[in-house]
Order: sequence, then structure tokens, then C-alpha cells
Amino acid sequence: MTQTLRPQRSALRSGASGLLVALTTFGFCAAANAQEKAPEPPRQITVTGTGEASAKPDLALSSLTVLRIAPTAGAALEEANKAMSDVVEAMKALKIEPRDLQTSGFQISPQYRYDNGQDGTQTPPQLVGYEVRNTLSVRIRDLSAVGTILDRAIALGVNEGNGIQFTIDDSTKLRSEARRKAVEDARETAATLAEAAGVTLGPVVSIDVSSDAMPPLPMPMQMARMAAAAPKEGGDSMPVETGENTVNANVRMVFAIGGGS
Repeated sequence: MTQTLRPQRSALRSGASGLLVALTTFGFCAAANAQEKAPEPPRQITVTGTGEASAKPDLALSSLTVLRIAPTAGAALEEANKAMSDVVEAMKALKIEPRDLQTSGFQISPQYRYDNGQDGTQTPPQLVGYEVRNTLSVRIRDLSAVGTILDRAIALGVNEGNGIQFTIDDSTKLRSEARRKAVEDARETAATLAEAAGVTLGPVVSIDVSSDAMPPLPMPMQMARMAAAAPKEGGDSMPVETGENTVNANVRMVFAIGGGS
């Protein structure tokens, strides 16, 4: 029986070896086929383009602050409220619509005095009064009236502010123009590169666009300087130049490459 089993084991070994060789050969063939069928990278040109569009602003933004200091909180508040009420009424009289007037800040804080004793040590702080800040944000749509409005506000007791900012109320058309110019710039760059490389420019594969925010054009001027520059009663209003605002757009475009080298 032993002699009968030995040939069967040899046959099994031979079969296993043949199967291993076949599997190994199949693996090599599959890997070779996979390498042969690997897709070629796409023939593309990637470029960026920039564009900008400018226009005169049609909206002015200003923050007007009434600051009052008094021995008591009640007195400081009363003085600030009275001055701000006068400013609001004056703005409405100058045809500023209620929707364009907004209280944007209010603060009341104690004021202390810090003294040093004769021995150099600091004495406990002494409460000397209260400070009240009341801030009104104003949107001015008639830019020709900016100087007159600021003159009036200062005359009524506005003594602190963040100056003026000029912006465009609806910048949709301006942004569209900037994007259109950015696409034209990118297309022109791609055409130049394709011509230099001896290939033809194919269709657009993708476009990514980003528009820079159009910040308001600031005109920083502290109220003290504005008051000094403001004309006297009956004189011309404060001169104000609006300039232009600019919107920038950037695009990234990918073009397919046609025939050629």
C-alpha cells in the first residue's frame, strides 16, 4: 500500500507546482496588461487671468460720535442724548432717510484720577466723572451734500468719528465687468502659449473664479481736524473728493490642447 501511495503524492506535488506556475504567469501578464493600458495624462494648458473695473462711488459712510464728560453719569448721559438728538434731527432735515441712520455704538464709563503720594506710592483711584459715547452711523446717498452734512454735524457737537468711506451701493455690474476682463486675459494668455508651443488651443475644461472684495475707499479724518477745516457760518461747505472705487477679479482656466507637437 505504501508503494501505491507514493506516486499519488508526487502527482499532487506536480499539480500544485503547475498551478503555482500558472498563477504566477497570469499575475505577470495581468500586471503587464495593466501597465500597457494606463491612461496618458491629459494634454492641457492651465493659465490665470486678472481683470479690474472702476467706477465713481455713489454712497458715503460715516460714523459720528458725540462724546460728553460730566461729574455724574446722569449729567453726561443727558448732555450726550441732547446733542445726538440735535444731530439726528439735522440729518433728517438734510434729507437723510431714516433707513440710513443707525445707532451703532453706545458706551458709558467712569473716569478715575490716579495720584501719587509724597512718598511716591500711588493713592487709591478717585472717581472724577463719567464719559458717554453715542455713535450714529450715517449713509449719505447724495455725495454732493457730504461736506454740508459733516459741517452741520460738527457744528451741533459731534466731536469724534471715523472719517468717511466711499463705496458703491450695488457693485453687481462692476464685478461682472471685472470677471469678463479676467476671462479675456486668461484666454489671450492661453492662446499665446499654444501658438508658441506649436499646438492648437482646445475647449475650456474648467474655470475657477475669485473676486477680491471691494473695500470702501477710506478718507481718514479725525473730527478735530474736520472741525478745524470746516468753514465758518455762511461760508462754503467742506471740500470732499470722492475718487473712484475698483473691483478686482481673478480666474484660473484650464484649456485642452489640440493637435500639434
